Amino acid sequence: MGEMAYSEFVEVYEELDETTKRLEKEKIIAKFLHKIKKNPEWIYLLRGRVVPDWDVREIGISDQLTIKAISFAFGIKDVEIYKSYRKIGDLGKIAEEFAGKKKQSTLFHSKLSVGKVFDNLKKIMDIQGKGTVGKKIGLIAELLGMASGKEAKYIVRTLLGQLRVGVAEGIVRDAIAECCFPDEKQEMSEKLDLAYEMSNDFATLFSAALKGKKELDKIGIVLGRPLSVMLAVKAEDIEDGFRICGKPCAIEDKYDGFRVVINKMGKEFKLFTRRLEDVTKQFPDVIKVVRENVKGENFILDSEVVGYDPKTGRYRPFEAISQRIKRKYDIDKLEKDLPVEINVFDVLYYNGKSLMTVPFRERRKIVEKIIHITKWKIRPSNFMITDDEKKVKAFYEDALRRGEEGIMFKKLDVGYQQGRRVGYIAKMKPVTKELDLVITGAEYGSGKRGGLLTSYIVACREGDEFLNVGMVSSGLKEKSEMGTSFSDMDKMLRPLIIEKKAKFVKVRPKIVVSVTYQNIQKSPSYNSRYAMRFPRITNYRPDRSTKDIATLGEIKREAERKSERGEKG
Repeated sequence: MGEMAYSEFVEVYEELDETTKRLEKEKIIAKFLHKIKKNPEWIYLLRGRVVPDWDVREIGISDQLTIKAISFAFGIKDVEIYKSYRKIGDLGKIAEEFAGKKKQSTLFHSKLSVGKVFDNLKKIMDIQGKGTVGKKIGLIAELLGMASGKEAKYIVRTLLGQLRVGVAEGIVRDAIAECCFPDEKQEMSEKLDLAYEMSNDFATLFSAALKGKKELDKIGIVLGRPLSVMLAVKAEDIEDGFRICGKPCAIEDKYDGFRVVINKMGKEFKLFTRRLEDVTKQFPDVIKVVRENVKGENFILDSEVVGYDPKTGRYRPFEAISQRIKRKYDIDKLEKDLPVEINVFDVLYYNGKSLMTVPFRERRKIVEKIIHITKWKIRPSNFMITDDEKKVKAFYEDALRRGEEGIMFKKLDVGYQQGRRVGYIAKMKPVTKELDLVITGAEYGSGKRGGLLTSYIVACREGDEFLNVGMVSSGLKEKSEMGTSFSDMDKMLRPLIIEKKAKFVKVRPKIVVSVTYQNIQKSPSYNSRYAMRFPRITNYRPDRSTKDIATLGEIKREAERKSERGEKG
């Protein structure tokens, strides 16, 4: 694995922590990347990971387990550590203090290597079965026992998923461009972005970039591995949809379900959400339907899975079916109670050939050719090609009448472009004041909600940053069986806490929710400089990631619309 000292990584973490400027962070990482060319997988550590982003597993160590490991490593009683934790609220700093004292009291100083840290962290993540807790504590304590104060701090923060050095995907991508293509950084950043969205693996990206441009072109689809999907921009109206996607273009139903990318590799199947999560086990019914109704030895289909009521024959809203995404038990019962229909709208790979560069017009023909339509089971998405605004209006009104969310516009003569690329795909829905946002903080409630995190700070996205736009404390249910409850949200947020201050906690931005509001206005209260009035959570969105949330630009446009309409604040 090499003998680079972990202290060199720590120096980089410290430098990154000292600046909030994106360009400075890029330069710090670009300079450091030259040192790890022989071990490109170490690039994961810069974002507190030991596996590529397509592998959604996290090291996943709890506060309690970390406290036990610190206690074991330094011979300190749990009670003493808990006492410090309540005061400081940062286990990393606590580990730093104890490790620093230990180093001062002993003549023995062993050098902790990056390879040792990387290997132990991987083992901690991979360990399963009997005696798991003891083995994990042993591996953590081994690292802490060898670490200096600052090394211990970053080991603990990595274990807890709280690295806090502000390194987002875009910064790493642009640092690779700076490191490998300093004279063509701007051009290569875009090329690297496309290659990253195909692979979701920075080590693969860095290794290819080190070998040159041609090697980047070789990064392609890997069957059975999640990949980033194509995302839509908003169309204000039919005219705007045609402006974005051209005339003629494809018009499709916009379904109120969740995105599923279906992989078939011979007899094996894998299902992934748009946030790269493996939901194969949760949907055996989808696999059965695809096996029986789609021709092909191997393929990747892009689809929307929609829930329906078998008694009434009507589609159900996303919230009704969302519980199937996270549930790992009672699958048989859920299949019967919450059946789904698969609406296939694209094919990215078929019988050994990538179709990523094939025009959508041709990909659609393949979809229609390989699917055997089965009512309430599977079908190609409802679709037409037109340049006639009247026909689109009729299609749109019919979609809404049938209970769909709206319509999609799709450019016909382009390949499959991942991410939110203007000009390829747009969505149009009835004008509703609703945005997808991410929770960045929370407050403990009082009364019957006492002890639970029940008020949430929500944020939009600006590049790699998250900017707060309001606090919401209504919309969730009181009981789990009625949908996502305050108790459910509390359980999801607690492992994400990175800072505590009185009744307020700061959390890692992972939980995406749909939020309605009366209007948006300028406000000095939040770092976005905007605030939502009367926000309310309408849905927890386990199928969406922070890439899908509203941008600051969208927030600004919503605020400007209020001004144009002359709404009163």
